[in-house]
Amino acid sequence: MSDPLGLIGSASGSGQIPTQGLSRPQTNTNGADFKKMLMGNLQEVNAVQQDATQATEDLLTGRRNDLEGVILATEKADTAFKMLQAMRNQVMQAMDEIKQMRV
Repeated sequence: MSDPLGLIGSASGSGQIPTQGLSRPQTNTNGADFKKMLMGNLQEVNAVQQDATQATEDLLTGRRNDLEGVILATEKADTAFKMLQAMRNQVMQAMDEIKQMRV
């Protein structure tokens, strides 16, 4: 039997799984990082949507003539918004599960 991770040979009857290459997840006790990440994502989605709106307006006014670029910017903004909406739905689902927990 092969051991691609090297876990079998190094344990050698000690009953412990070696932690070589494994790291503990970093825990953060404050929620500021999540808030920063969320706000950063909101700002990025907003910027992408503003770029798409500007590209559309430029196309309509004649300042721009590359339809492909406008379509690409619009699709990028749509995808970013859908991903943000999916994240919101996951957070709402988690909140609903937390509300239903018995203490």
